Amino acid sequence: MPDAFAGTGTLLRLAIRRDRWLLPAWVLALAAMAGFSASATANLYPDISSRVDAAEVINATPSLVALYGRVYDPTSIGSLALIKLTALGAAMVAVLMIVVTVRHTRAEEAAGRLELLSAGVVGRAAPLAAALTLTSGASVALGLLTAAALIVAGLPAVGATAFGLGWAAAGIAFSALAAVTAQVTTGSRAATGLAIVGLAVAYLLRAVGDIPDSGPSALTWLSPIGWTQQVRPFAGDRLALLLLPVLLAIVLVAIAFELRARRDLGAGMIAERSGPARGDITNTWGLAVQLNRGVLVFWGVALILFGVLLGSLTSSVSGMLDSPAMRDFFESLGGEQGIVNAFLSAELAIVGSIVAAFGIQAAGHLRAEETAGRAEVVLATATSRLRWANGLFGVALGGVALLMLLVGLALGVGHALDVGNTSMIGDLVLASLARIPAAWILTALVMAVFGWAPQLTGLVWGLYAASVVLVELGALWNLPSWMMDLSPFTHSPKLPGATGVIVPLITLTTCAGLLAAIGYVGWSRRDLTP
Repeated sequence: MPDAFAGTGTLLRLAIRRDRWLLPAWVLALAAMAGFSASATANLYPDISSRVDAAEVINATPSLVALYGRVYDPTSIGSLALIKLTALGAAMVAVLMIVVTVRHTRAEEAAGRLELLSAGVVGRAAPLAAALTLTSGASVALGLLTAAALIVAGLPAVGATAFGLGWAAAGIAFSALAAVTAQVTTGSRAATGLAIVGLAVAYLLRAVGDIPDSGPSALTWLSPIGWTQQVRPFAGDRLALLLLPVLLAIVLVAIAFELRARRDLGAGMIAERSGPARGDITNTWGLAVQLNRGVLVFWGVALILFGVLLGSLTSSVSGMLDSPAMRDFFESLGGEQGIVNAFLSAELAIVGSIVAAFGIQAAGHLRAEETAGRAEVVLATATSRLRWANGLFGVALGGVALLMLLVGLALGVGHALDVGNTSMIGDLVLASLARIPAAWILTALVMAVFGWAPQLTGLVWGLYAASVVLVELGALWNLPSWMMDLSPFTHSPKLPGATGVIVPLITLTTCAGLLAAIGYVGWSRRDLTP
């Protein structure tokens, strides 16, 4: 048995070296985000009455409860300040740890590098043990740094510790889940996708379970995200509940090691299906669609369900029309021209920023195909560089547009079912489509970086995170307007209800086109790089 873990320390040092910039940057950024949010909210709601008003507005709006959870202590500045980051922040931490776990396990295996390392003194379980040690250590470090940031912001130490450890527990639990999916599948994208599906299911269970006024239901207690939220930082600090995600992680880790012991290197518990004897992909567009088909279907189904859910809750928002606190809250999220329009605009802003992640992921196939050597094989045929890039980049742009169209239709249908009137469907489709150019800018940024500095393509994810933080929390932090303007999402027309939308749409689309053109120029001039 000890031989199975031989070389774990060496692989851990290698993993730390590979992630020496990316992982610390994300840990520090997440901790700082929590600290800044706490500090800014303290200034926004200086007295108990203002906190109670804001908390009552949030708790009375099912859609907000589904997205963020409930404020369990309306008088607590900490409970109110971190409402957007308790469940949603835990999900962000989970995504980070899923990606890192798969990166150092299944991705290395699929690339053939683990086979090379295994020729030395490296045990069968060492890569998995090294990856889990890295993610567990990073999760704990994130939790402690977040707690420290909240304490510096003036929040109680016990609540700050409970909040930080909640994030740490979520990271550890979903890292363990990724360890299992890395054994089940044979590709890194499939492993990551399967783990994120598990995260999405956990978040949905928590969302539905939290909506009843009676409090968390049984569905909440089926979700690891629900467990971390029910610790209730600054509103009870039930630290004992952190044992639940830790116990889940222990079980999942045991399963992952058992599965690893039973399979061959490079194989998965689910065997790959054999392809057809005669292929039917005849062009680069077909290849690009094939690469993105499964992910696009998953995104589409998830966003349709999410859109119908949000649209069906609009009547509960209109009942709060006379609440100044509600109006202020939604205006801080980017809404205007009436509370219902403000609600729909704010939710579309969130969805638009989420869909941008698909564009970045899909455009990232450009670099993935190049590093895997498949681009070289395709370009060895009569396929030109322009046609090859057009397929992958075009599907990324088209996928963003299709997903936003589906969101608009789903939101309109949900609203029609809720109020019995279909008059808003067209407006909501147009409002959803107006969010496309901002997402295209980040998609085109991938193309620009790929064209000139392909090794830095992954940094676009950092710029994406910064853009989302600026638009979601910039107003709360009282950031200067020039800084908030750096995010393309800031310039998206706030439909429905806004005016003067043509100029922003043309400007954003033009910027996306320029970035894409810059990328194409670089791609046409440089050599292929591994």
